[in-house]
Amino acid sequence: MSAPRCWIAVASAEHVRRGRAEGFMQVCHGKCAPLKRVQPGDRVAYYSPSERFRGTDRLQAFTAAGIVQPGEPYAFDMGEGFMPFRRNVQWFSQRVAPIAPLLPRLAFAAGPGSWGYKLRFGLFDVSAEDMDLIFEATASAPPAQLRFAA
Repeated sequence: MSAPRCWIAVASAEHVRRGRAEGFMQVCHGKCAPLKRVQPGDRVAYYSPSERFRGTDRLQAFTAAGIVQPGEPYAFDMGEGFMPFRRNVQWFSQRVAPIAPLLPRLAFAAGPGSWGYKLRFGLFDVSAEDMDLIFEATASAPPAQLRFAA
């Protein structure tokens, strides 16, 4: 078994709240392939560029952080022919953390002028150090077991 990985997923805050409430993650408009890269035990954080899907407001914050649970991606019928794929996640985050104060310390940001580039992919892996920083920023009192070295 390989070492756990760390992932950042991108979705509006309203979509993230639904996933947190129901204990799942969904990425890239419900595609299965990206979720197959994510494995049980991996850590995941959501970045929300906006409050609402296709919204023009700018939230630019991390809105959830958790650990992927056992099981494979599964299809879920949301009605009207939409069957997105999901993975179960145990969410730990307690608060929204704006990305701006974290940018100087996030390795994936690669400088202030291009920090948003990777976010365009919808799901990408980051270092354990970046994830530790995000977990600390979003949690009221992050449990020690949520930290691990790369």
